[in-house]
Amino acid sequence: MRHRNSFSANTKRHVKKLRYFFETALIESAAWILPRLPRGFILALSRGIGTLAYLADKRGRATALENLRCAFGDLYTPEQRRRIARKSYQVFTRTFLDLFWSARLTKDTWQQFFTIHLPKPEDEAQAHESGAVWVTPHFGNFELVSMVWGFRGFKFTVVAQDFKNQAITRTFTRLRSQSGHDIIPQENAMLKLMKTLKRQGHAGLLTDLNIAPGRAATAIQCFGLWTSVPTLHVELAKRLGLSIMTGVCRPLDDGGYEVSIFEALKPAADADTQQLTQRVWDHFEKAIREHPECWLWMYKHWRYRPVGEHGVPHPDYPSYSNLSPALLEMIPPPLRPPPQA
Repeated sequence: MRHRNSFSANTKRHVKKLRYFFETALIESAAWILPRLPRGFILALSRGIGTLAYLADKRGRATALENLRCAFGDLYTPEQRRRIARKSYQVFTRTFLDLFWSARLTKDTWQQFFTIHLPKPEDEAQAHESGAVWVTPHFGNFELVSMVWGFRGFKFTVVAQDFKNQAITRTFTRLRSQSGHDIIPQENAMLKLMKTLKRQGHAGLLTDLNIAPGRAATAIQCFGLWTSVPTLHVELAKRLGLSIMTGVCRPLDDGGYEVSIFEALKPAADADTQQLTQRVWDHFEKAIREHPECWLWMYKHWRYRPVGEHGVPHPDYPSYSNLSPALLEMIPPPLRPPPQA
């Protein structure tokens, strides 16, 4: 029995090493090939692979369609929801492929592909002097928008999840840092970000993650449904007296991108965290409503719900959501939904 277990363990290790080898070879090949391809080919490849992913990913497709139903109700027909979901897969695929293609971008060439709408240039100038917390959701190309600001002279510290295959982690870190950013793992991220920001640095964060209700989260209304999201961006800005810079990067059909900065929000130290987090999200929701295909609908945005009982979800929430008393407690009392009969 001992020999059998040892053989099994060795076999698993060899299979794992072989899988990692092929994964690494594939990723490194993509990093070499994609920047050498014509821009139009990248766009066509994104549409093709995105469509295949939509058709093949049964579970993700079902989540996306259910999310769209819960978020928009009867605003879109089932066929329109399918079209938006398919386009969402294509946009995400383009984001992924463009990260590899971005080796083509330099400090001198990025402006050929990006248009920036900055209502108050003085906000950016102030952020450059004092540091800031830059936030965006999983909308459009959330990878390249931070890279562009690196070319504009803003060195971000970006939190990124490591892959199990460390060789792939190194490749993605190299791609994400080519405009000067520091990429750090999630472990002890808040301490590292605070050190950076205290030195007039910059932090880049994705704020639409759905996390378990707790001290690091708050409840916001997302398309009218309560959900639990991180408050790290708000807490950092409050503690250090910095601005929260909000914006999104929308892909255009011609292969370029349109970046919109919405607001530089500088909260007081005693400001209400829940209200500030909601205010930041409201900017993003407006952009998503205008261009729903740009958001990551296959992600489970409402894992927790404050209503429903006995395992039966409220009809307005997705079927994958779970009743969470902790989420209910985080909702401000005047807005708290009544218990279900």
